[in-house]
Amino acid sequence: MHQSAQPRSQKIPHLITQPDRVPARRYYDPEFYALECERLWPRVWQMACRLEEIPKPGDYVVYDILDQSIIITRVDEKTVKAYHNACRHRGVQLVQDRGSCPTGFTCPFHGWQWRLDGVCKAVYTPQIFALENLDKTDLRLRECRLETWGGCAFINLDDNAPPLRTSIEPFATMHDLWHVESLRTEWWLAARLPVNWKLAMEAFMEGYHVMATHPQLLPAQGLDNSAFAYREVPPEMSPMSRFMTALVKTPSEQITAEQIKQINIYFMKVLNEGMAGMTHQKDIETAEALLVADLPEDMAQAAVAWRKKLNQAVMAAHQKAGMDIPDLEEVDANRYSTSVNFCFPHYFLLPTYGSASSYRIRPLGPEECLFELWSLTRFPPGEERPPIKTPTPMAHDDPRWPPIPTQDFSNLPRQQHGLHTKGFEFMRLSNQVEGLISNYQRLIDGYLLGLGYDKLTPAAHKVSGCIDVGIADLGFTPPSATAV
Repeated sequence: MHQSAQPRSQKIPHLITQPDRVPARRYYDPEFYALECERLWPRVWQMACRLEEIPKPGDYVVYDILDQSIIITRVDEKTVKAYHNACRHRGVQLVQDRGSCPTGFTCPFHGWQWRLDGVCKAVYTPQIFALENLDKTDLRLRECRLETWGGCAFINLDDNAPPLRTSIEPFATMHDLWHVESLRTEWWLAARLPVNWKLAMEAFMEGYHVMATHPQLLPAQGLDNSAFAYREVPPEMSPMSRFMTALVKTPSEQITAEQIKQINIYFMKVLNEGMAGMTHQKDIETAEALLVADLPEDMAQAAVAWRKKLNQAVMAAHQKAGMDIPDLEEVDANRYSTSVNFCFPHYFLLPTYGSASSYRIRPLGPEECLFELWSLTRFPPGEERPPIKTPTPMAHDDPRWPPIPTQDFSNLPRQQHGLHTKGFEFMRLSNQVEGLISNYQRLIDGYLLGLGYDKLTPAAHKVSGCIDVGIADLGFTPPSATAV
């Protein structure tokens, strides 16, 4: 589990040989899933926990991925470590879920004990064991590789993998400007979805589905599909999205500055209600208080000026309350305002003004996964927050889900069933806006083929980042001889 994979000679099923076509069986074939478990997950950086979950020495969280269980614990104020969750005596899991062990870990089976730094400090009745079984070095808890970024702890089961930041660029640089490390959990929900883990992620890799799935987000209500098109827009007009669902014809009458304000506040409110966060209520209230008398008369100029005015007001409101806030103007200037961003293999951040949503997806089987959704925001210094609890997974159609995830979840089981249809061989992707699906799927193929990090890491840089991108040249092509 800890060694870098080497190129395999055996055949890999369902390889992608045409980038805009993804074979349907990749989403349910047990053999393909088994190869992902063997060759993908042991080699990738995975978001294991938020650091706010373990604020004090001795606090721990257990991260489970497939058959592996990892303890993430805070050793001291500056040190966080990860250990394989198994007693060095007979393999019993030392802890479950989350908790606090300030003095270290005690095995519930026979009482062996370890310090937070992994050193074994007590063996019950050591004289009954052979000396070679009591070697102090051998009795240390086995560490799992861990690095931190963006307020989170990431683990990797491969000691030879490149460093975290090297592996997840440009996602890391994008979100450094957002100051995502200062975001805190407002709420956290989870669902067991009856779909393949990749299918769950792909629902959030393009905005092309908004027109049909989230009609409340359309710029005008009561019009049929022919009135809209999913098209690229200038970044100054839509900094949060490269593409957007827009009216085919622009209105003939001039839109006033006050109407621009109300349209933007409408979308802020719809997103806030639909996600129960993301665009936070405090930012909506800041927007509502703004005056528009000084905005330009030209519609395009007024839209740009409104965005700047709102950015500055949100920053001022946060700073007044003593909260950390990114320079939203710098974020926009670097074109990092995209509202949905992916970090390979299973993590999303959706930053919007002062807050964000976040997703994490983990496989539970060929056709089941765990989907987690965080609402993240910023709080004034010293404000007490309740202890974070691991959410009990709900059904995908539980009424407690916010409206937008509910709409997304409604499609997924139907899609999973549809992929089994004998008449459906492969997905047909747009090479302009659904390219991320092709890009990350082909990167998975690289892992299954056992390619080295010299090829995988540059390819990953073309995968982690904003959604709604075209199909990219990843720098490698799977040999057709290995496809079946």
